[in-house]
Amino acid sequence: MNRESIIMPEWRRNLLERLSIVLILFELVLSVIFILLGYSESSMYLRGVGVGLTIAWVTSSIAYMFGIKAANSK
Repeated sequence: MNRESIIMPEWRRNLLERLSIVLILFELVLSVIFILLGYSESSMYLRGVGVGLTIAWVTSSIAYMFGIKAANSK
């Protein structure tokens, strides 16, 4: 049995690829919810959380795109 297949089987790799996309979309949805709640409740704190989540979403999206690009170039 190959040691590499024990550490990272194919099913786990596929699951992790989908998980990153789901988490990126979840950050986007949460940021929109917090920004809308912040404006509807006139809460600067909730808007700040929404902006922070938006920054995290953009950062993780860029990292995901670079990861896909690096994986395709191999």
